[in-house]
Amino acid sequence: MKNVRFFAMPLILLSLSAHAELNVLADLGGQSTQAIFDAVNRQDSPAPVSAPPAQGEAAMLPVTTPEMSPGAVNPRDLQLPGIGALFIIGDDDVSRSWLRHNAQRLSARGAVGLVVNVDSQDALDGLRGLAPGMTLAPASGSDLARRLQLTHYPVLITDGGLTQEPAP
Repeated sequence: MKNVRFFAMPLILLSLSAHAELNVLADLGGQSTQAIFDAVNRQDSPAPVSAPPAQGEAAMLPVTTPEMSPGAVNPRDLQLPGIGALFIIGDDDVSRSWLRHNAQRLSARGAVGLVVNVDSQDALDGLRGLAPGMTLAPASGSDLARRLQLTHYPVLITDGGLTQEPAP
């Protein structure tokens, strides 16, 4: 029985010391969270009314791709089996003119468009108006630009290469 007390006493003392005050191991700075806790603790005031967050596609805008801008693209061969037909444009005069001029050929190929520089839903809708029935999606082209070493658009990318002049 004495052995049990001998072993129990250190465990009791250890458990009592485990409830000691917390120690700060690192203070990495940053902003105080006091405002968050004040807001949570404030039960009597109503929540502030704010504009609803943008939904769907509008939430993705604006889209920018700093690696790419409107300009001339030298055609070149690529080996991209399975890519289909993908074109890249922006919301600018060069892209709008290119899209107007090539819309029927792009549509006949079943091409899908990425709009890599566009500021607003109205601008995106304006581009869609130039190519009715075609898919135009806002998306950053940064990764594609790096992988394909592209600096300019508009451009059509197919499994065999890239060009600014889609074949008829």
